Amino acid sequence: MVVYTQEHVYRHPWDRVTAAAWRKFTDPASRTALSHVADVHTLHRRLDADEGRLHAARSITVRSPPLPFILRRLLPAAAASPSGAALCHCVETSLVDARSRAMDVVVRNVSLRGTIEVEERASYRPHPERPEEWTQFKQETTIRCRPLAALAAVAEKVEHRCAEKFLQNSAKGREVVERICRYLEAEAAGAVPSAT
Repeated sequence: MVVYTQEHVYRHPWDRVTAAAWRKFTDPASRTALSHVADVHTLHRRLDADEGRLHAARSITVRSPPLPFILRRLLPAAAASPSGAALCHCVETSLVDARSRAMDVVVRNVSLRGTIEVEERASYRPHPERPEEWTQFKQETTIRCRPLAALAAVAEKVEHRCAEKFLQNSAKGREVVERICRYLEAEAAGAVPSAT
């Protein structure tokens, strides 16, 4: 099993960063940077106006990086793919608490779980030193290769390879959020026409 954590400080206020995070997958300009994301759909959302909380769930389909030969043999869909990649379906659950300015996101794969389990937990909070100006992002990802657990060395290589790809994609995601934040900042200042 591989567990890694990342932290990032967005030099933008919490409301702008969380708005950008919601737009990350649907922004047309993000498609190149986030080319591993094949599809995103909102499954449900519920606003608790009394508490100031939004509960939401989205389905996210991603393309895996090319899988090692041993995993391709375990996955018929991946074996059929010329690149050795597979489509993986994930569910993202989010809780946004506007009153406490907290957003928590959990993403888990729902397909390929017999082969690999991935769980990503992320939080967005006002930065403790500059809460009105900056946002602190924390992310923890756990990757576990199930059928190869008995073959610890092989499982470790697969988990580390997956972790490397997740780290690369995470950096791309942060870049997209930063770009959208700059756009939202310019839009608020009247420097760009509104998208509405």
